[in-house]
Amino acid sequence: MTGIADTPPIAPIALAADEGEALWFIGSLTTIKASGASTAGRVAVIEHLSPRGSGSPLHVHHREDEWFYIVDGELTIWVGGQVVNARSGSFVYGPRGVPHTYTVESDTARFLVVTEPAGFDDFVRALAQPAAERAIPPSSTEPTDVEAMTRLAADHGIEILGPPGIPT
Repeated sequence: MTGIADTPPIAPIALAADEGEALWFIGSLTTIKASGASTAGRVAVIEHLSPRGSGSPLHVHHREDEWFYIVDGELTIWVGGQVVNARSGSFVYGPRGVPHTYTVESDTARFLVVTEPAGFDDFVRALAQPAAERAIPPSSTEPTDVEAMTRLAADHGIEILGPPGIPT
């Protein structure tokens, strides 16, 4: 039987507000604060700064649990059929295997996405581009390549079930 005593030791992580790997990911500035590499695969912590109307496609993680903590702003999160109005200080947990999506309702929102075990950070890196600045990326005039994103997601244990937006 394996347990925490069997996992390799890892170094402490301490990052300031403007530190971490900054990426532009699905219309948001994402900053990887802790990754699979820095936590021996235990957890990924990713900060998002997102504009109004942005969000994720409806999807399900098959490898990791995911939770959201809203630092500033407001999101509508749909998880397992439940609609949650998540304002600053809200916490929402989505276990693996449970479909979910979110939409930013405020002008901007800052929130943490944490996955256990790590792995989602690899998907973010694969789909994102390095941030030219630590700001929300400029609006793209090119539509997202949904087929490419769906294939890439599948490679990372994520199943895209539908478009962005809260299911009705």
